[in-house]
Amino acid sequence: MLVNATDTAYIRNIHDTISWNDRLVGILGARGVGKSTLVLQHIKLHDNIDTSLYVSADDMWFSAHTLVELADSFYKDGGIALYVDEIHSYRNWSQEIKNIYDTYPGLRVVYTGSSVLDLQKGGYDLSRRMLEYQMPGLSFREYLALSRNLEIPVHTLEQIISNNIDFPYSGYRPLALFKEYLRTGFYPYFKNGNYYLRLGNVINRVVEQDIPKFAGLSVSTAGKLKTLLYIIAQSVPFKPNYSKIGKDLDMHRNYVADIVVWLEKAGLVNVLRDDTKGISLLGKVNKIYLNNPNIAYVLSDSEPDIGNIRETIFLEWMRASGHNVTSSPVADFKAGKYTFEIGGKNKGQKQISGTDNAYIVKDDIEYGSNNVIPLWAFGLMY
Repeated sequence: MLVNATDTAYIRNIHDTISWNDRLVGILGARGVGKSTLVLQHIKLHDNIDTSLYVSADDMWFSAHTLVELADSFYKDGGIALYVDEIHSYRNWSQEIKNIYDTYPGLRVVYTGSSVLDLQKGGYDLSRRMLEYQMPGLSFREYLALSRNLEIPVHTLEQIISNNIDFPYSGYRPLALFKEYLRTGFYPYFKNGNYYLRLGNVINRVVEQDIPKFAGLSVSTAGKLKTLLYIIAQSVPFKPNYSKIGKDLDMHRNYVADIVVWLEKAGLVNVLRDDTKGISLLGKVNKIYLNNPNIAYVLSDSEPDIGNIRETIFLEWMRASGHNVTSSPVADFKAGKYTFEIGGKNKGQKQISGTDNAYIVKDDIEYGSNNVIPLWAFGLMY
């Protein structure tokens, strides 16, 4: 049985932020970040197995039956908690989940789904009913817990920029471990072997199946998704010219912009925008990064550019820990009142000279001082 076979030696911090007893909970995230494992761990450790049911929405059973049928039978048999994994595989998921919510007030429903779900369209009826959580890939802190059993506390951004960093330097060297993480540490299945093959399969499934299904793309357009992702992977970083890309891919520039949005929803890229009126989603697209460095090592023809790798992981960590990040007119990034310039150990202060609350984030250093912060330390924020 899946629940009994689930390893509970390490539970990710996001578990304790989820209101599991609410009537409707959605857990979304990119493929492979560990949503299914988190749910099974919760059932094993916190639920009564006799009144809980875990199902995957891509099960063949649903080819002849509905979620409502399942919920009705389960509820009448005394069921209390229904967990539906891979909800994006079910055609009318939002309507049926709404019906279950309205019809069975004594039933708690938790579902997981790909972050590619268009919740504004597919889940509008659930907006006032559900609590939604976004699950990111592993932080550096979580990778150390899983790979080395290192228990390091979550740090706030203020602790990091103050160089108030709690790390067991006496027994471990952070830089060597950080280099491991950048290559093979973002997804929990790094422990299972054949990591790049697994990640490559995940990427292919997202661009060939998930995005085309939810965006309504044709087969030919789906192929261009992969081409665009490959172009981004080879760039340092990618500064989009939608008109040129549209010409190269034989599609309208506006459609290219739509595709970028879907790649971002799917957890394959991060889009950096200008700070327009403080709302990043309204800003002009400045750069496009891959979501995390592990993807770069899978897609790049040669060793990825280290400068791009550094900026990629910094941006992902900051956003995953809840910070709104935009482009900076004087440096790489701006987050609230803070400005960050990312570089190697020889990076100087000239670029941020005269800028308040500005920091140099350096790779290849173990310790920071004053406004110089080790890059790896930002991986301790979640």
